[in-house]
Amino acid sequence: MRTLYLRNVPDEVVERLELLARSERMSLNAFAVRELSATSHRAANERLLAELPVIEVDRSALLRVIEEGRIEEGRAAR
Repeated sequence: MRTLYLRNVPDEVVERLELLARSERMSLNAFAVRELSATSHRAANERLLAELPVIEVDRSALLRVIEEGRIEEGRAAR
């Protein structure tokens, strides 16, 4: 693993991060690593989503199918 040093982090940001870390019973380091990891994954997901093909969907047909499913679930629950 590598080490990352952050400079010029405003005091109020550090204080809020410390509060968040304490509320989850984590060290500031563990909390920061978790949040940076989640952020990096979201960036990758955005790129992957952008590569997906655009598929046209008839919204009214989709809503009709959903509503029919709800009606059937209601009948099955009786």
